[in-house]
Amino acid sequence: MADEFHVPIEREEDVVIARQKGRELAAAAGFSMTDRTIIALAISEMARNIVSYARRGEVMLRKLDDGARVGILIVAEDEGPGIADIELAMRDGYSTAKSLGVGLPGTKRIMDEFELISVVGKGTKVTMRRWLR
Repeated sequence: MADEFHVPIEREEDVVIARQKGRELAAAAGFSMTDRTIIALAISEMARNIVSYARRGEVMLRKLDDGARVGILIVAEDEGPGIADIELAMRDGYSTAKSLGVGLPGTKRIMDEFELISVVGKGTKVTMRRWLR
């Protein structure tokens, strides 16, 4: 099995594929069923944001092993409109899409590492890691 996947995201079906690849990679890395579900949820949230806001992008998934610990790296990147106010977007309850507004802050809470970089007019890149306990 490959240690890295690149999943182009344009449609809802691509979200499902990215989530499945993430579950496979997490299983191969030794994550529990609970952790696989958490990883799939994070992938799903970021991929859905690409479909909803940017129309197209990519989710890259990679197994991590630095000798001391094993994990999974998830990078969701798009060339969409970007996020004008990252601080506001990271607040629970804030949404520009009439949703519950828990996607970004909720995903940050369930992952071990979370970084969001966004430039208006250029796009958004979210980098997340989950480490095997």
